[in-house]
This record gives sequence, structure tokens and C-alpha cells, in this order.
Amino acid sequence: MSDEVWKRAEIESPCVKICVIHPESRLCTGCLRTIDEIGSWSRMSRAERREIMDTLEDRRPQLAKRRGGRAARIAPKL
Repeated sequence: MSDEVWKRAEIESPCVKICVIHPESRLCTGCLRTIDEIGSWSRMSRAERREIMDTLEDRRPQLAKRRGGRAARIAPKL
């Protein structure tokens, strides 16, 4: 598929084509929108989309880094 579909002037979008939903916050880690916002984006008015886009960076702290995992198990104890 061509990238032209992502560049349409009539639909402003924060999408960065990294579509991964954070398991706890339920936000997309790429654009910071909720599933509902992503699903209804094309049906929203320009004003509704702008209102959401103005709040996206405020959501970034909700993407807490996960602790543990393999790196935590093999990290040297100090």
C-alpha cells in the first residue's frame, strides 16, 4: 500500500504507523490515542480531532515502562 493514504490533507492524524496498544494504559504507544479514538477518527470533525491531538503529549506519562523481564533477571546485583 502506498504511503499516500497517510498523507491525505483532509484528515489530520497523529498516526506514526507504530500501532501497539500498551497493556495497562490501553493507549497506542505510537500516537497515544485510545482504541475508541483510533476507530472513530475518520468520522470525527476537524475540531474534535484537534482537541484530542492537543492532549496527546499529556498522556505520555501513562505509558509506564515495564519492570522486570529478562534484563532484570540477569542484571548484576550491586
